[in-house]
This record gives sequence, C-alpha cells and structure tokens, in this order.
Amino acid sequence: MIDDDTMIDDDIWAGASPEIYQVRTKAPGPAGSLPLTEEMLLNRPSGDIFGLTQNAGMGWNPAELGRKQFLILSTQGGIRAPDGQPVALGYHTGHWEVGLLVQAAARELRALGTIPFAGYCSDPCDGRTQGTTGMFDSLPYRNDAAQIFRRLIRSLPTRSGVIGVATCDKGLPAMMMALAGMKDLPSVLVPGGVTLPPEGGEEAGAIQTIGARFAHGLISLQDAADLGCRACATPGGGCQFLGTAATSQVIGEALGMAVPHSALAPSGQAVWTDIAVRSARAVCRLEARGINMRNILTPSSIRNAMAVHAAFGGSTNLLLHVPAIAHAAGLRRPTVEDWIEVNRSVPRIVSVLPNGPVHHPTVRVFLAGGVPEVLLHLRSLGVLDTAALTVTGKTVGEMLDGWAASERRTRFREILRQQDGVNPDDVIMSPDQARARGLTSTVTFPRGNLAPEGSVIKSTAMDPAILDQDGIYRKEGPARVFTSERAAMDAIKKGQIQPGDILVLMGCGPLGTGMEETYQLTSALKHLPFGKEVALITDARFSGVSTGACIGHVGPEALAGGPIGKLRDGDRIRIFIDRERLEGSVDFVGEVGKRFKPEEGERILAERKPRAGLAPHPSLPDDTRLWAALQQIGGGTWGGCVYDVEQILQVLQGGVRTKG
Repeated sequence: MIDDDTMIDDDIWAGASPEIYQVRTKAPGPAGSLPLTEEMLLNRPSGDIFGLTQNAGMGWNPAELGRKQFLILSTQGGIRAPDGQPVALGYHTGHWEVGLLVQAAARELRALGTIPFAGYCSDPCDGRTQGTTGMFDSLPYRNDAAQIFRRLIRSLPTRSGVIGVATCDKGLPAMMMALAGMKDLPSVLVPGGVTLPPEGGEEAGAIQTIGARFAHGLISLQDAADLGCRACATPGGGCQFLGTAATSQVIGEALGMAVPHSALAPSGQAVWTDIAVRSARAVCRLEARGINMRNILTPSSIRNAMAVHAAFGGSTNLLLHVPAIAHAAGLRRPTVEDWIEVNRSVPRIVSVLPNGPVHHPTVRVFLAGGVPEVLLHLRSLGVLDTAALTVTGKTVGEMLDGWAASERRTRFREILRQQDGVNPDDVIMSPDQARARGLTSTVTFPRGNLAPEGSVIKSTAMDPAILDQDGIYRKEGPARVFTSERAAMDAIKKGQIQPGDILVLMGCGPLGTGMEETYQLTSALKHLPFGKEVALITDARFSGVSTGACIGHVGPEALAGGPIGKLRDGDRIRIFIDRERLEGSVDFVGEVGKRFKPEEGERILAERKPRAGLAPHPSLPDDTRLWAALQQIGGGTWGGCVYDVEQILQVLQGGVRTKG
C-alpha cells in the first residue's frame, strides 16, 4: 500500500518496467481493402466512409464491412475476468453479468452475417443508495440514461436495428424509453434476469433490514454479518423479489418488446444466454420484414402491459415508468383513471415475494411459465388485446397458441415440481384459485384532503391481520411528522414510533429529494414486530419490495404547496382503504383534543403555513433540481416524470417574453 505521507515526487516514476520504453511510432495497418464503390465515394457522407476505416482499424475483416450493422446497448457495469472473478466491481449484481448477454447476442449476429456494435451506459443500485444522498440521483438518472442511449443509437447512423440489454430499477426503464423513442427502428429488449436466493438465509429484500432489526435486538451482530454475506447467492441478475427490477422485466415482455419467456430468467445459466441468441435472431427478422418499434408499441400493448402489472402485483414504481415509455413512443400516457379501470378488471394471480401469500422467489415464477403463462390466464378472462404485435413478428394470440403446446412450457414447469417440490399452478394461479386464496387487485389510489391529486398504495400487499372483518383497512391515529428520511429512521431505531402512529414523511418528492425511494422505512416497519400497526404517508416513492399500509406519491408534493406539507405532530389522520372496490381516502380529521370532518380539515389546512423547516434537502444536486423543474412542467409524478419538450419550450418562451 502506498503511504501518501512519505511519497516524494521521485517515487512517482520509480519501479517502472523496462517494457514501457519499447515504443512504436508507426504500424502497418490492417491488411486488405475497404469495400468501396464509386457511388459511395460520390454520394455518401464522409462519416459513412470513415466509419469503415474505423471498423477495419478495430480489427474487423475489411472484406465483411459491407454487411448490415446492428447495435447492442447495455447497462454493463464492472470488469469481469474471463473466469468471472472481479477485476473491478460493478454497482450491483444486476449489471455484473450482462456483458455475457451482449457477447452471446453479438456472436449470433455475426453468425447471421451481420456486424454487431456494442456500447453501454451503466446504472446505479437503489439498494446501495438507500438512506444516502445517492438516492437523490436515482429517478433522475432514468431520464438521463434514456437520453444517452438514444444519442448512442443516433450516433451510429448506419445501424439497421438495436438490441437493448438491461436488468434493474432505472437502467431497464431507461432502456425501454430509449427503444420506444426509436420508432422507426427494429429493436428488441433483453431482460437481464434474476439472481438466485441462498439455500440457507434471507433474500435481498429482507437483508436490507438488518440494521433496524439489530437496533431492536432481533438479530445478533454475527447473524447480520452471516446473512448479509449470503443474500445475493449468485453473482448476476436482479433481486430475487418482484420489485421494480423484476416488474420492469415483466413489463418489457408484456409490451411485446422482448422475446417470449425472457423475463426473470436465472442469470448466468444456459437458458439465460439463449434469450440473447433468440433476441439477435428476432431483431434480424424484424429488419427483414420491415417491422419497427412503432408497430410493436401501440395503445393496445400499453394496456396489455398494465394488465400484466395488475396480474403480477407489480411495483408501484411502474406507475412512473409505463407512462414514460408511452410518452417516449409518442402515445397517450395512461392516467390514474386508466390504472383504476385495469386493476378493477384484472385480478392478481401470481404468488411471489414480497406480496405472497407464499413468498416464492422470482426464478420460480420463470419456471412456472413467467409472462406467457400469466397471459394465458388473462386471455381467458378477455382482458388482453391478442392482436398486438410482438418482436417475434407474431401477435400475442399467435405466440400464446404456440406457448400453450410448447415443450418449453411443459419441461420448465416439471423442473419446478421436481427440483423445488412446488406446483407451478400454486405460483401462477387461475383467477378462481387466486380469489379463493384471498388475492386482491394490486393497487388502490386514495384521495382526500391530504392527497387531492391522488396517492398510491399496493393494497394487495397489506397484511390481512390489520384489516377489519369486511376486508377494509380503517385507521385513525396521530401524525408523527418528519421532513427527512434519516430523522424518521432514527426515530424507528430509537423506539420513538409506537403502534397506532401514522408516520408522515414530507418534502421528499421530486422538488425535495428527487423523489427518493424510502425502502429503509417500509422494510423496517415490515420486519419489526409492531410495524404493521404503523402507517406511512409520504410524497416520496417506495421500493417495489415494499408492503404494508404505506401510501406514497402523495400529490401535490409538500414543496409544491401540497397540504401534506402543513401537517403537525399530533394531528389526527384517517385512512380508509377498500381493497375490493379499490377505493380509498387519506384525510386530516382532527387536532389535539378536537375532531372534525374532512371538509373542515381541508379549510384548516388551506389557512396553515407550511411546516417549519420544510425545504429541499441541502445536498440536493443541481442536476436533480433541474430534472425536478423540467419534469414538473411535463406533468410531474402522475405524468411519469418525463421531459415534455413542447411544454418546456412553451414555458421557457413565455418566461423570455415576460422578462423582455
């Protein structure tokens, strides 16, 4: 190890290998000739010609440079040695192995007589940034990465099509937004798969609560260290639960952007790399048939994806990402009313972490049939548009006909029975069986005087023990108000939050913290004995693995003048969630020693000033402040946090005229 205190200038140059002085100043260059024609030299841009020179310089056989070119983009991170050992770590397992998918796709493209190109933009890990200021860049990264991917696509003007490889919470939605925006290109999405759970231990969602559990004496230091070491049991893939990463994979396939039965495959295994091979073949077929992304992404495919989200019980973060994908594709963004309509018509039928009722890891969902199996049930319910096109070149209906009779379906479902002793029909259930097991529709959108624009709760993941006999959640309790996640987490660890409290976290929407994810809080409440007796209301968002009486995306956010920002400690809050009718409300209904109706509460809140100390986080980066302002113009949280260029230009031009 270098000791900076003893380093002197001469040490910088000491110890170098003699080989560094063996320097060449010229080289012979590649052998052969470029496949140029007179027409190319006279009519093609110089960039096209110089591109061929670059291709030869990088070592491609000049005789093959006339082939069609396909671009592979990925979220690859870290540097793996050939034996899989780390040379430099990535940010997370989700992008650690995707370079192998890129290689598999590239080799197949070359075998098909084309030239593969590859580029990447790595992505962060929401688990790694939980409770840190790194979370302030999480959601804004999605928009930035989508722009970078689109710029990389446009920067290879000679490409004939694109493959996008991505796995996790923000990189995968960004990739889908980028491919959606390339309306006139054939494109295929490759989901990055999942990591496996440990044979003995805890999965990656539960393991993120070891700090809170240790603080309450529920586990020992050694247990925390041992469990934490084993939670990511294999080196690649997204987390083992149906969080935002896994839900995004499911949605990508449901949109028709990925080949069938590709979401949630176990990373690093043969079935996983085979998906990249099939995707390379698919993009070439699309190009040959003139099928582009505008033919795949349609209002029907968006609605199909929303139905699949409801059937799986997916992450509420997709309420941000699906509208953003639709916007990138030039389609109408789904509204809260659209989500309500879909969830009322589509039952949840998948039993998986974290929703239950049995906490199967996502790899079991893949073995049980994954997205195609769920689609079969939805087709029988009549809630799918089976005429929607997929990247196979076939419609959803044609694909499902093939899936139902396929050897692939039969053999993988049998593997689940034989290897794990699990009936696949207990993982992906029929609607009747799901209803009998007590599964309810996925999300409810409470309104009220604290959320006049709306809010969201994954009502299907609420503990049945906290529901009344009629299946409705009713709670009234005192507000415990916090303006930072750190302060709220400290209160939980120090035992300052009691059963019956309603924890209010304000100032954590886009304007305050970049709409940070607050899994620290929701996971602590889930895994502490008294946690189910505490509700949470916030203008922030939740991890896809969050469960319980947690109401997020409250709008307007506190820093945009939302009434949530005027609550005080001890204020009485009433929550009502009907999981069957998908109706809910969240209202301020009292002060200390006084009760009143929601209408009176609305009047009182209107007269109050915002809570003292309510302000953007002092460490909020300027990059995120700019993102927050621009996405607010484009429709804000309920519009998918997108950049609506036309609206932004109107606002800017109006400001210029006013200033002038």
